[in-house]
Amino acid sequence: MQGSKNVCGRVFKVPYPPRSFRGKVVKPSQRKEMAKAVLKTQDISIRLVCEIFGISKTAFHYQAKATSENKLIETWLLKLTKAHKRWGFGLCFDYLRNIQKFRWNHKRVLRIYRELELNLRIKPKKRIIRNRPEALGLATDINQIWSMDFMSDSLQNGRYFRTFNVIDDYNREGLCVDIDFSLPTEKVIRSLERVIEWRGQPAAIRCDNGPEYISQKLIDWANSKKITLIYTQPGKPTQNAYIERFNRTVREELLSNYLFETINEAQIYSTKWLWSYNNERPHSAIGSVPPCQLQ
Repeated sequence: MQGSKNVCGRVFKVPYPPRSFRGKVVKPSQRKEMAKAVLKTQDISIRLVCEIFGISKTAFHYQAKATSENKLIETWLLKLTKAHKRWGFGLCFDYLRNIQKFRWNHKRVLRIYRELELNLRIKPKKRIIRNRPEALGLATDINQIWSMDFMSDSLQNGRYFRTFNVIDDYNREGLCVDIDFSLPTEKVIRSLERVIEWRGQPAAIRCDNGPEYISQKLIDWANSKKITLIYTQPGKPTQNAYIERFNRTVREELLSNYLFETINEAQIYSTKWLWSYNNERPHSAIGSVPPCQLQ
């Protein structure tokens, strides 16, 4: 099919781009081929045909070099993406450059990679539908609801450790701050059992959806003790606000004030601080008295 275009008062017949190009930005190389087709059928100068198709005379006369190597690049790219289906352009180019020692420019390889449509499909992230946060249940007596959570910090030598914090929601009493390099589900259960020995058993424990808390071992332990595990909604830390506020106090008054050299030293300081928190430090949420006075 052909159309017409008026240039300098003259009307020229020009071919329409192929159907696959319609509605798209036609590449300079494609416009160059169209310009050459017009020169074969129209009595027109190169200058005018370049003006018609919007290309420079330099681009019109340019002859691509080493085009035979493009076929080799295509072969290698198809071979690599077939053998390694999760390799993207970066890995393919690094393999050709560093392993096979080809000296092809990355822009050249990328252009062929895109022309072959080998780009990896990026799976979009699934958006989690979050419901309205549930109301934070209020405890009216001790051992009704406990809250637990983890924190992390580092020793003087840079090695990270974790803290396991448990409080009673009724009077905000800190029940334990256990510190170790690793706190799997088994250690969480041991810590809770030690607290139960002197404190008594809670009716429910509130926690987030961490892997230690959703473990089947903890669920089986809670079922055997007839303790209800209350899980907060994902992305709603305010549903565990009591322990989150306790964590802030631990951070400001304990972890940020001391530089521990060993785990034992950190545990000793945390035990001393926890006694002071429960027996000496006034808590504004319970009438500005220490938690031990609200029994």
